[in-house]
Amino acid sequence: NNTKTKPLSAEITMTSPLRNSINAIICNSPQRPKSRKRSASISIDTVAFLNEVGISHLNKGKTMEAVRCFTKALCRANGSNYLASHLSPSSLLDLEVLLCEDDVKKSHCEENTTDKKTKEASNRALYVYQRDEYDEGMYGYRDLIRVEECCGDERLITATVLYNLGQSLVRHGQYEEAILWFERALMKMFNMSKYVPINVVILQHNIGHCFYRLGKYTDSMKFYQRALLDVCKLGMSEVDLAKSLNCIAVLYFHKSSDDATEAMNMFQKSLDIQKKALGSNHQEVATLLNNIGRIHYLKNEYEEALVVYQQSLEIRRARLGRDHIDVAATVYNSGQTYHQMGHLDEAMVHYQEFLKMTKVRLGEEHRDIAIMYKCIGQIHQERNELEEAKVVFQKSLRIGKAALGDSHPEIASTLNKIGNLAYEMGDLDEAMKYYKEGLTVERSVLEPDHPHIMVTLTNIAQIFKQRRDFKSAIANYREVHCMQVRMHGPNHIDVAGTLSSLGLMKYQIKDYGAAFELYQEALRIRRDCLEEDHADIASTLNSIGLVLFKQEMFEVAKECFIESLRIRTNIFGRYHRDVAILWYNIATTYIETGEEDLAMKCYRETLEVERKALGNDHHDVILTLQHMGQVHQQRGELDEALKYFAEALETERRINGKEHVAVAKILNLMGNIHLQRSQVKEVMECYSEASRIFKKNGRTHEALVVAGYN
Repeated sequence: NNTKTKPLSAEITMTSPLRNSINAIICNSPQRPKSRKRSASISIDTVAFLNEVGISHLNKGKTMEAVRCFTKALCRANGSNYLASHLSPSSLLDLEVLLCEDDVKKSHCEENTTDKKTKEASNRALYVYQRDEYDEGMYGYRDLIRVEECCGDERLITATVLYNLGQSLVRHGQYEEAILWFERALMKMFNMSKYVPINVVILQHNIGHCFYRLGKYTDSMKFYQRALLDVCKLGMSEVDLAKSLNCIAVLYFHKSSDDATEAMNMFQKSLDIQKKALGSNHQEVATLLNNIGRIHYLKNEYEEALVVYQQSLEIRRARLGRDHIDVAATVYNSGQTYHQMGHLDEAMVHYQEFLKMTKVRLGEEHRDIAIMYKCIGQIHQERNELEEAKVVFQKSLRIGKAALGDSHPEIASTLNKIGNLAYEMGDLDEAMKYYKEGLTVERSVLEPDHPHIMVTLTNIAQIFKQRRDFKSAIANYREVHCMQVRMHGPNHIDVAGTLSSLGLMKYQIKDYGAAFELYQEALRIRRDCLEEDHADIASTLNSIGLVLFKQEMFEVAKECFIESLRIRTNIFGRYHRDVAILWYNIATTYIETGEEDLAMKCYRETLEVERKALGNDHHDVILTLQHMGQVHQQRGELDEALKYFAEALETERRINGKEHVAVAKILNLMGNIHLQRSQVKEVMECYSEASRIFKKNGRTHEALVVAGYN
C-alpha cells in the first residue's frame, strides 16, 4: 500500500483513535503502592492472555487491535509507565498515526504540498528492486511467539512481546518503527541461551530484513553478518546457517555485479543445506533456486538461469499453486531471461502470463503491472512494431503514475522509453519532450550524480547533435563529464566515452585542436582501462586520424588509420563494415598525398569488403563506386570512370528509385564525363534528367555542377 508513506495532516494526527487507546493504557492502568508486591502468576497469566489475543488479531490482519493488546501486555509485564519511559510522546504519536489505516487512506486522496523533502525521501526509499510481495528468503523468522514458551522468565517475556509488536509493524510495512521495537527486544536478549524461543539471531535477522526493505543495504548487511556469527557461536542448526547465508548472498546480488561469484557460492552452500534438511521439493529450496537463477542472469549465463528457474517454477507450482505471487515472480524472471537471449516470442508469453496471474493479486494499477507493460512495449519496439509499442508504453505510464505518483524513478524510466521510441520514429520534438520530462523527475527523486540522469542528459545531447545544435550538445556532454568525474574520478572508462562525444562535437564545429586533445585523453583512458586490441581503442584512433586529416597532417593520420585497421581486422575479421571504413579512409588519404595507385588499391579492397559485408545494394557501396570513378576521371581514364558511375547509378535506382535526389547527383557526374568527351547528346540527356529530378524534389536551389570541359 503506497499510501502508507504519505504525510498526514495535523487534524488527522490529533483525532487518531489509536492515540487515545495508548494514552488510556499509560494513564489509566491501576497504580499499585510500591510497598505492595504484585502476584507474579497473575501478571504472567494476564500478559500471556493479552499476547495470545494480540497474535490472534494479527493473524486476522487486525493490526491496530493487535498493537493494543501487545502494548497492554508490555505494561502488565513491566509496569504501567513502561511505554511512557521508553518512548517519547512524538514516538507514540508516530506509532498511532502509522497504524491508522482509515486515516492513511483518507490522506492518500488529499493533495499535500507542504513537505516536499519528506515526499522526495519517500520516493527515494521506494527506488529498490525488491518488494514485499516476492519471497527472496530475507524474512526467514516471522513466526509470532507465545509467552507460554518463555518459562516464566520476565526478561524473556518482555522481549517476546516487544518482538511481536515489531512483527505487527513489519506486516504493516512500517520498517523504521519496527526496528525500534526489535532493538529494544535485542537489548533484553544478550547473553541468553540459544534454547529460548526468541534469541539474538532471530532479532538480528528481523532488523536486517527491515533495513533491507528500506533499501539500506549496508545496515542490513551488518545485522545479517552478526546473525551469521551468532549462529556459529551459539551452535545453532544448519538450517539457521543456510538462512543467514542466503540473506547475505541476496545483499551481494543487489549490491554489485562484482560480488556475483561470492553470492553464488553462498547460495549454493545454502541450497545444499536446505535440500539435505528439508528435501529437494521444499518451498525454501525453490526460493534459493530462483535466487541462483538471478545470479546466472546477472553473469549473462542465460541458459543456466533458465534451467534453475524451471526447477524453481516446478516446485513453486506444486507447493504454492499455479496462481501464487512467487510463481509469478519466477515466470517473470524466465521471461526476462528469454528477452535478453533475443527469444521475443517466449518472453512475450511469459510476460503475458505474469500479467494474468498478478492483476487479480496486485490490482490493475500496481507498480509491477506498469513495469510489465513497459517490458511488453520493449518487445514490440524490438520487433519494429513501433505504433504498438507506443500504445503499450503510454499504458505503462498511466498505470505507473496511478500507482506511484508523477515523481518516481519508474515513471522517469518509462518517460525515457517513450523518448527513445520517438527518437527511433524520427520525431525529435516528441523525443525531446519526454526526455526533458524524465530528466525533471529524475532530478527530483534521484541523487544529483545518478547514472540515470547522465543517460538522459546524453540522450538530450544526441538530439541536439541531430539538430546540429552543437553548442547545446556540448553543454550537455560537459555536464555529464563533470558528473562522471565526481562519481568515478577522471580516469574511468565512462569518462572516456563522454570525452569522445565532446571530441566529435568539436570536430563538427571545426575546432580541430580541441577535438584532438579530447580524443587523445579518451585514448589514454581507454588504453589504461581496456585490453590492447579493443574496438573502442580502434574507434578513437580512427577519430584522431580524421582530425589529423582535416589538419592536413596526412602521414600521421594514415598511421592512425592503419593501426585502427589492424585492431578491427583482429577483432571482426576481414569482411566487416568497420574494416571497410578504414580502407576507405586510408584510400582517401593516399588521394590527398597524390598516391593514386595506392588509393585505387585501397578503394578496391574497400569495395570487396563492403560487398561481402553489406551486399551490393548498400549506400556505402555506391559511395565507394563514385570515389573510384572520380579517381579515374582525375587520371583521364574516362571510360573506367563512366563504368563506375554507371554502376553507382544502377545501384542507387534499385535502392531508392529513379526519382531520388541521389540519382540526379550521379547523372550530373556522368554528364560531366560526357562533356569532357564532347558527347553533346549524352551531356544534354544527363543534365536534363538531373534538373528534372532536382525540380521534382523541390531542390531547385541545387544547380547543376558543370565541370570537365577545357
